[in-house]
Amino acid sequence: MKKKIYPLLENPYRKKDLNAAIEVINTGRITIGPKTKEFEKLFCKKIKTKNSLMVNSGSSANLLALQCLINPYRKQRLKIGDKVLLPAICWATTLWPIIQSGLKPVFVDIDPYTLNIDLNDLRKKISKKTKAIMAVHVLGNSTNMDQFYQIIKKNKLILIEDTCESLGSKYRNKYLGTFGDFSTFSFYSSHQISSGEGGMICAKSKEDMEILRALRSHGWSRGLAKEKQIAKKFKKIDKRFIFYNSGFNLRPTDICASIGLSQFKNIDQLQKIRNKNRDLIVNTLKKSNIINDNLHFIEKNKNVNPAWFGIPILVTNKNKKEKLINGLENDGVETRPIISGNFLKQPAIKKYKILSTKNYKNADYVNDRGFFIGLPSKKITKNLLKKLVNSFEKYL
Repeated sequence: MKKKIYPLLENPYRKKDLNAAIEVINTGRITIGPKTKEFEKLFCKKIKTKNSLMVNSGSSANLLALQCLINPYRKQRLKIGDKVLLPAICWATTLWPIIQSGLKPVFVDIDPYTLNIDLNDLRKKISKKTKAIMAVHVLGNSTNMDQFYQIIKKNKLILIEDTCESLGSKYRNKYLGTFGDFSTFSFYSSHQISSGEGGMICAKSKEDMEILRALRSHGWSRGLAKEKQIAKKFKKIDKRFIFYNSGFNLRPTDICASIGLSQFKNIDQLQKIRNKNRDLIVNTLKKSNIINDNLHFIEKNKNVNPAWFGIPILVTNKNKKEKLINGLENDGVETRPIISGNFLKQPAIKKYKILSTKNYKNADYVNDRGFFIGLPSKKITKNLLKKLVNSFEKYL
């Protein structure tokens, strides 16, 4: 395989991150433990969210949020067939937890200038059966959260923020992931910080967090705030093995938590480097007339202080996209679709007979013209910048 000169994913781990993992391994306890709790506590303090629970992935965090909404222990739970809105450009595990929870997904078009949900189409898609919205903050950017939150409140919708790509981004100095009833984050290797595999789910209410904690670990009563009360109620059952709820095993390891914690302590510094690299790369590429005439670079939305995930790009003439992508890949510049493109075009949609309206012109526009390149977490060199410019110019 040809070596990538500009990969989507570089090795994000510093020596001190790996040393933190080694320390955990040397204790002999590598499953969920004190490092996980320490990470959860620091996450709450930094992001300014009330409750945080680490899980084994951002996808699992999304699953837990939807499963909590239908759980019989929740006082105001959703019912089978209730509608949940989500943007047409999303990841697979933004969609599937909705279906896996017996709810009906309703896709909403996106804004091609921000890649986030289109608020005008959102208003049109809300009905009496609409109970929640799964919003995706795309690649560090967001929609107009002032207008968005007004729509949420007016229609009394439950908001789940899929913040897996946008850890550290702020809207009006408030972290994305602190607006909704639930929010989810991912610490996969290409993200703003990494724990290898891992994620976090946050919830505003203690009631929801109690449900999430049980769901994360088999439905066990172990570790719940009311563990002792449950044990008293069910005296004939071994108090160490009371299964109080339904559940999964979505726990992280303390190894992953230790790596994530090490990186999270330096999140501001890491974000600064990535954002500087993004501005330098985009501004350098735009200096070329041929690049500037043929490409559009997605900029931050108003009032957003982004923690950029990658560099999303739209090709002005969609007929040039395939040649450009193939050329970049051949030169060792790795590319990928913006999230998954318009998810309604994926084969699983037809296989599972997921119904939707056909008009998603903005999602189609981004699907046909869009891609993104990675964003290094270490300072980019002038030599690499030059190679990047040359590759883009060559195939445009």
